[in-house]
Formats: sequence, structure tokens, C-alpha cells
Amino acid sequence: MKKIIVVGAGILGASTAYQLSKKNVEVLIVDRKDKGQATDAAAGIVCPWVSQRRNQAWYQLAKAGARFYPGLIEELELQGETATGYAQVGALSLQKDLEKLHKISERTLKRKADAPEIGDVTILNEDQTKAYFPPVDKEYASVHVSGAARVDGRALRDALVRAAQKNGAKLINGDANLLYSENRVTGINVGGEVYKSDMVVVCAGAWASSLFMPLGIDFKVTFQRAQIVHLELPNTNTNDWPVLIPPGNQYLVAFENSRLVAGSTHEDVTEFDKRVTVGGLQEVINKATETAPELTSSTLLEVRTGFRPYTPGFLPIIGPLPNWEGIVVANGLGASGLTMGPYIGNELAKLAVGEELEIDLSLYSVAGAIEE
Repeated sequence: MKKIIVVGAGILGASTAYQLSKKNVEVLIVDRKDKGQATDAAAGIVCPWVSQRRNQAWYQLAKAGARFYPGLIEELELQGETATGYAQVGALSLQKDLEKLHKISERTLKRKADAPEIGDVTILNEDQTKAYFPPVDKEYASVHVSGAARVDGRALRDALVRAAQKNGAKLINGDANLLYSENRVTGINVGGEVYKSDMVVVCAGAWASSLFMPLGIDFKVTFQRAQIVHLELPNTNTNDWPVLIPPGNQYLVAFENSRLVAGSTHEDVTEFDKRVTVGGLQEVINKATETAPELTSSTLLEVRTGFRPYTPGFLPIIGPLPNWEGIVVANGLGASGLTMGPYIGNELAKLAVGEELEIDLSLYSVAGAIEE
């Protein structure tokens, strides 16, 4: 039986390990449990169809990611993993400018031709918008997309890891160092313990550079710090509120138990500075209360910090490590990690065992993240 090691247990690594655990292979998951892991801090919006991003390679991954979710969640629930943090609650793309609203609607409806999972696309006036999400500013109208969903990164990651373990995967916490002979990666060393493998799958996110250094590879991954605020709206049933997508790069995501997540900062940093800063907190709260003024009376529960990984070109990289055998890698999912992570994990698992892929790897070349 082939032995496959997955390094990193964020949403991407956990998804890969789960998919591998259903195949005829022995799976070992290794994770350092670094504070600031992107998945740990993230509240996901699964609604790529309203995006203005014109990069088709990005959109194809995001669209496939959204389509992949319902089947994955159903599968996990059949395994007893009901606490996935996923719910199809719809989304409201907000605008005060009617012309921009119609452009969002047109763009989304056009994409529905090859993405029926978008569901219904409806323009709502200010009163209808506020009925869906009561704290929102009364001047916002919206485009409602019924097929959109929310996901709690921690909950989904944990459900995937538990499901993988039920299928026989092993999980260890520690610092993995790659072992190699000539140009083949042969396994890892964790705290002096050697684990041999037929394939290593690296899903190390913002921390990947140091893992590749012993191979003489300058792996180009940068990261942004995201500070994300969790609020409580006492005595308010937020269970079915849609995701809120205001103009700009902010969001509001309601969860069960009167919890609402406001995010997030996009701070280009060079160190893993996990602090919550006054400026970051102020930015997120100001923008959240600008969008939904009634949140000024909410309770501040906690602030989480995570580091989103980006590779050159701000497009994910997926595939074998050039000039090396026994190793594949994916990275650079950025702010789209929870949208596309489970789908890319499914593709990575196929790649690791030599199955045919749905995606064209040439569009996500790993060579683009390696300094010659």
C-alpha cells in the first residue's frame, strides 16, 4: 500500500487528506498547529459568481469550488460529521448605485449559464434588503444570490480531519522536515522520528518557504495579515441571515448563536506578527458599522488573526515540484481559500495517486513560484 504524507492541516491539507483516506493508500497528516493559520481565522463566503475578477484561471477554480461543496457536505454528514460550519444561506451584494446593481445582476446571470448552482438572482430594493439582514444601512439595495453559502473554516477543517481519521488516516503534530535522496523526496523527519513515503503533499500555506529551503529551492510565497472581528447580537436569531458583500473588500457573515463575523484587513506583512492592532480593529469595526450601523450595539466577542498565502501573480499554484520526484504542492489560495480549498484538495489527492485531473495544471504552474 502506498504511503502518502500531507504536510499542513489547514483547509487545503485537511481536504487533501480526507480525499486520500478514501483511496487505497496509507495517509499521514502532519501539522505544526501554527497560530495564525489562515483557516483558523477565516469565515468563508462561497459566492464567486458576483466577483469582478477577470482572471479566468482563478474563476474556474472558484466556480468549481462552489459547485463541489454540496456533495462534500452531504458525504461528510453521512459519515456522522454534521458540524461542518457550512450552510447555503444566500448572499446579498450591496450597492447604493442602481447602475452598479444592474451590472452585478447581469454579470451573475450571464455566469449562470454554466453554473446553475448560482440559483435565483434577484434585485432587491432597500426595504427588501433590510428584511433579509436587519442591521444593514437602510440606503442599501442589493442583488440576492440564493445559491451562495457561508462556511466556518475551523469547523470544516476539523470535520475533514475527523472523517479522514475515521477512514484510517493518522495525525501527528510537529515540525516536518523533508527527507530526500538525489532528486527524490523520500519522506519527512518530525522531532527525530523518520516517516518514509511514496509521496509528500505540501499544503503549508504561508510557512512553505522554510520547508523547501533544504532542497535549495527559493519558494516565493508572500502573505497578508487578516484581522477578523467576531460580534454577538444578543437575543437575535442570525441562523439564516445571508452573507453580506458590501462594495470593496469587506464582508459580514452571520452564523448561528447570534454570532456575526466582520472582516477583514488585508495587510501586507513580512513577519508572522499575530497581534491584534488598534488600527486593524478600528478599520474592520468602522467599515462594519458603516455597512450595518445597528452593529454599534453588538458585543465584541473576539478578534482572530490569520495569514493568507499568495504566490506570484495572485493565482494558486498546483502540481509537482519541478525537477523533483515524490512531492506535489499547492499554495497561494489567498482570500479564496475556503471557496476553492476543498476542491483543490480533491484534485491534489488525485494527483498524488496518479489519477486523471479535471483542472489544467499548466494554468497553475508551480515553476512560477520558484526563483531560478
